[in-house]
Amino acid sequence: MAAVSVKTDSAGASERRGRGLAAGGGRSPAPGGGGGRSPAPGGGWKRHIVRQLKHRDLNQHDMFQDLIRIYTQLLQKTSLTKGILSCSVRQPSCDSSSISSLLLRNDQLKKTTGELAYQVIELQQQVKLKECVVEDQQARLGEEARQLAGAFDVRQELQERVEQVQEKNRTLKMEYDALLERQRRAETSLREAKVKEAHLLEDVICLKQQAAARMNSRNERRSRAREANLQKELQTAARSKVTIDSSSSAPTSRSTSPKNESTERGHTRLFRSASATSPRIFKSIKELFDRKRRGHSVCSLEEDLMCPVGICLSARVPVRALEVLEAHEQGINAVRFSGSSDLLATGGTDRVIKLWEVRAGSLTHRATLDGSTEGITCVEFDPTGLRILAASYDKSALLWRLDDSVPKLTLTGHSRKVTAARFSGLHRVVTGSADRTIRLWDLQRASCVQVVEVASYCSDLVCSENCIISGHFDSKIRVWDTRTVGCVQELPAQGKVTSLDISSDHRQLLSCCRDDCLQLVDLRRRSNDRMCFRADGFKCGSDSTKAVISPDGCFLAAGSADGAVYIWNVSNGNLETRLPDKHSSSISAVSWSLSGEYVVSVDKSRRAVLWSDI
Repeated sequence: MAAVSVKTDSAGASERRGRGLAAGGGRSPAPGGGGGRSPAPGGGWKRHIVRQLKHRDLNQHDMFQDLIRIYTQLLQKTSLTKGILSCSVRQPSCDSSSISSLLLRNDQLKKTTGELAYQVIELQQQVKLKECVVEDQQARLGEEARQLAGAFDVRQELQERVEQVQEKNRTLKMEYDALLERQRRAETSLREAKVKEAHLLEDVICLKQQAAARMNSRNERRSRAREANLQKELQTAARSKVTIDSSSSAPTSRSTSPKNESTERGHTRLFRSASATSPRIFKSIKELFDRKRRGHSVCSLEEDLMCPVGICLSARVPVRALEVLEAHEQGINAVRFSGSSDLLATGGTDRVIKLWEVRAGSLTHRATLDGSTEGITCVEFDPTGLRILAASYDKSALLWRLDDSVPKLTLTGHSRKVTAARFSGLHRVVTGSADRTIRLWDLQRASCVQVVEVASYCSDLVCSENCIISGHFDSKIRVWDTRTVGCVQELPAQGKVTSLDISSDHRQLLSCCRDDCLQLVDLRRRSNDRMCFRADGFKCGSDSTKAVISPDGCFLAAGSADGAVYIWNVSNGNLETRLPDKHSSSISAVSWSLSGEYVVSVDKSRRAVLWSDI
């Protein structure tokens, strides 16, 4: 029965579709009717309907292909069953066995028909499900198509923006190429200017060297001539007799008493000894000492008049320790005598500076200057002896007055510890630092006025006339002109430079290096010639070991890692003396008093020793 109903429905649908097509094909508009459009010429609308129906038939044929195949098989089986039944009705004379077999076969066919009908229903359900899936996919496809259209629009906008950016990039590239060309031209001009500057500087240096050589020669000749004239005048004055005008004496006493004659001879002898003190000789001596004082001075005339000038005719070589004391709570890094030689300053890791009075071969504590937040690395008295300057590990330099324990100025600007601080006149200070810079400070404005970038760690520096000399860890000693803020000379060293010292006449430079050697350079020669001083047992104990020149320039002193003080003779280069047994650790610094009478050495174990030959 199910198969029959399916057949009927399908046949009815086919019949309705056929009738619809027939009706559609046979319908023709009434002539002159006002209800519709006139048919297209040549029956075009019929072909359009046929094409649509064929298109729909093709689409549905793929979807219902399985169902049509099964339905066709079912129709074939049903037709076969009807034929068999009709044959059995026409032949009633057949035997009962054939009838029973046909009935059995009929039952099987019915059963098969029912199964096929059930399969058809299942397939229809599957078709409906597939139709739902297809609708969902079509909806998703439409959504994706809309998204794709939006993406195309965005892509178009991005392409336009890319074109605009590319256009800007081309413009910027052209500008960049133009700037590069300008930079190359500027660099070429700069190199040419630097070459010209170097040539000019070399010419200026040569001219200065020639002028200095001529001036030195002229000064030497004048000095020798002046000394010769002075000696002649002294000899002439010593041999000459001074006569006294008779009008200035009492004639009666001279003529009446022979005693007066002897007295007169006595007075004549006294005047002969005093003839060496004539104003002309005083003037010559004064000019001689003025020339010695100002030949290489870093101070102006006004400063020299304000500052006490000490003169050391001959330094004493110390032979014994006069006093040994524990000067600080921690290691001592720096020591310095004042210009008057009666005051000593020591600076240590305990962040304070201590002032000591030197009297009759003993040290008496006078004052303590604090204010530094870290250890002291260097100390220096100003030319007047009224102020003291110190460098510190706290990246600053500090200035005190001797009558005040609080710093008057704190000079900050370095990014690492300050290793050296020196006066360059009354109102200028130069500092060197581990940050590879040298700074020039104006004390009146309390500000940095010049910064010099150097190639290496600056360990120490000294000041001379219009120049700064610095020692570095790259085994170089550099001479800087403060007027041009440029390096005018480089002197090679044998190792890391730990300290520098300059003689009182600013003619000789002493350097101490980590190769356990002291080197003495003559600054007047502008050459790399130098004298080297070594000794058995002498070893530079640290990167900040300080060595000094004696005030008369005849001796060198330095402390060793074995706790002994070594003193060399400059004239012959030999070791003059060795002062052992007073220090228990490496000596960090020594200082020679300007009077030439005392030497002080300090070490890392807080000990200070006063040496002399008294």
